[in-house]
Amino acid sequence: MLDSKVPSGPIETKWEYHKGHIKLVNPANKRKFTILVVGSGLAGSSAAATLAELGYNVKCFCFQDSPRRAHSIAAQGGINAAKNYQNDGDSVFRLFYDTVKGGDFRSREANVHRLSEVSVNIIDQCVAQGVPFAREYGGMLDNRSFGGAQVSRTFYARGQTGQQLLLGAYSALSRMIGAGAIKMFPRTEMLDLVVVGGKARGIVVRDLVSGKVESHAGDAVLLCTGGYGNVFYLSTNAKGCNVTATYRAYKKGAYFANPCYTQFHPTCIPISGDYQSKLTLMSESLRNDGRVWVSKKKGDRRLPNEIPEEERDYYLERKYPSFGNLAPRDISSRSAKEACDDGRGVGESGRGVYLDFRDAIKRLGKPKIAEKYGNLFHMYHKITGEDPYETPMRIYPASHYTMGGLWVDYNLMSNLPGLHVLGEANFSDHGANRLGASALMQGLADGYFVIPYTLGHYLASTTLEPVSTDHKAFKEAEAGVHQTVNTLLSIGGRRSPDSFHRELGQIMWDYCGLARNDAGLRKALQLIPKLRDEFWQDLCVLGERENLNVSLEKAGRVADFLEFAELMCHDALARTESCGGHFREESQTDAGEAQRDDENFCHVSAWEFRGVGSAPTLHKEPLVFENVQLATRSYK
Repeated sequence: MLDSKVPSGPIETKWEYHKGHIKLVNPANKRKFTILVVGSGLAGSSAAATLAELGYNVKCFCFQDSPRRAHSIAAQGGINAAKNYQNDGDSVFRLFYDTVKGGDFRSREANVHRLSEVSVNIIDQCVAQGVPFAREYGGMLDNRSFGGAQVSRTFYARGQTGQQLLLGAYSALSRMIGAGAIKMFPRTEMLDLVVVGGKARGIVVRDLVSGKVESHAGDAVLLCTGGYGNVFYLSTNAKGCNVTATYRAYKKGAYFANPCYTQFHPTCIPISGDYQSKLTLMSESLRNDGRVWVSKKKGDRRLPNEIPEEERDYYLERKYPSFGNLAPRDISSRSAKEACDDGRGVGESGRGVYLDFRDAIKRLGKPKIAEKYGNLFHMYHKITGEDPYETPMRIYPASHYTMGGLWVDYNLMSNLPGLHVLGEANFSDHGANRLGASALMQGLADGYFVIPYTLGHYLASTTLEPVSTDHKAFKEAEAGVHQTVNTLLSIGGRRSPDSFHRELGQIMWDYCGLARNDAGLRKALQLIPKLRDEFWQDLCVLGERENLNVSLEKAGRVADFLEFAELMCHDALARTESCGGHFREESQTDAGEAQRDDENFCHVSAWEFRGVGSAPTLHKEPLVFENVQLATRSYK
């Protein structure tokens, strides 16, 4: 049985009580500890900056050329916080409830409530940093609504919220780099975790410019490396996003929780051809004023402005009248797929639905719409050549966010002592479906307000023997990295890493995508090992080891995806219920809605590595709901 280490007492006081009773590290002793932070997005930058300011010695690693290029920069729509500035009934409890319900009752209550509590502090922190949140005419911070909520709690900076928040965290990070408290390692990729005496004590990295492989020792390792949405090849994620850091920690003993929980964002620009290697997201904030619809007729190829009102099916408003176009992402995505599968999709491929601003422009005027969404409209126009002020946008679901990740307890520490996991890289807060504008909230909450307390508790409670990179465990890990690199370079086959990645992505989309079933998952578990075998026999990596080699970078990441995809399918096959983003076709209501099985699956599925090609071992953490009653999720 996994121990979540959730404090006792009422949920409203758990975090305050915990902070008041955990062990602390004396300020003078903090200088004795070295913390390795892998990743420099919102979770990584905020954690590194905060820990350095507390006095720890911090090393921060990122594979981008600058922390400013972390994928957090791509988040567009906003960040949730229970400030209730709109006086529309919001509260910490309501944000907590919406998040638990939105995750289809598959998240840990205590973690979600803590997230909701500290959300109010995040806004104050970011405003103090100078983040230019949108403001109303009188100067007060503005809010808008997002899917899965009936209140306006989302703070935003036009369609650039992630970028502005990252600049705030980056300024804090840069300040501590300048002070000498953080040593930054850009263009450096983590390729292995080093475990000494059962504790995470270091990492092995490769300099992506020189090709040099080296080790770093520390007293704790923080993984802030994002999610694994690129397992589908085509996704809204940056091309560099990967599963390597968390997956290699999994191979060293860390449990991977709920890997089948993947989110498909309903508001992505549709695929236009096989040549594409990346998809572009349109912010969920657009669904505040945009109306989603398709023609009521199958195979209707008329231009959207030629289809009269009475022949349009505003299907989200019809199916979910209480939430309408702001229904949660999993529900909205499946509804779009159903409309397209029914032959009513739009565009040449038939894989798209309309997001129409005609009524909003009539109601508010074009200048107001431009003020709220202008940069997003400009982006859409540049990509598609279509003017969304004149004709509806076309959107379709795409792989976006991953709710699964390494298992962590209440202190954000994995089952492997010393290995802490923050942000999207862990599983803890979003259950089976993330509500929009909550990813930025979790990353900053973990980095600014949670890990500074809980990491200190670990360091003060644990005896850590001095360890250097001369230790046998580091040498063995380095040797393993060298062997993998040499093998990838020596195969000498005919196929590029991208070709294998694209084929894997198609398998995952077909059999472990928006909908899954027993037969499809079993077929995927037959196809993936065959593709993996072919990868190790016919891969072609150009270039050399000791230099900048993007082909080699890709090959290593695809190798991990080819193993991780199998784990995803094992998890999806074992969970014979539908919940959130995990939709098993065998488990749905007569109305086509997700049907949970609380009697058998009200738990976290945490998987233990047993070897490549071998079935992993399942460990369960029961989920107990004391403050939110288990109920069938309804947005009608």
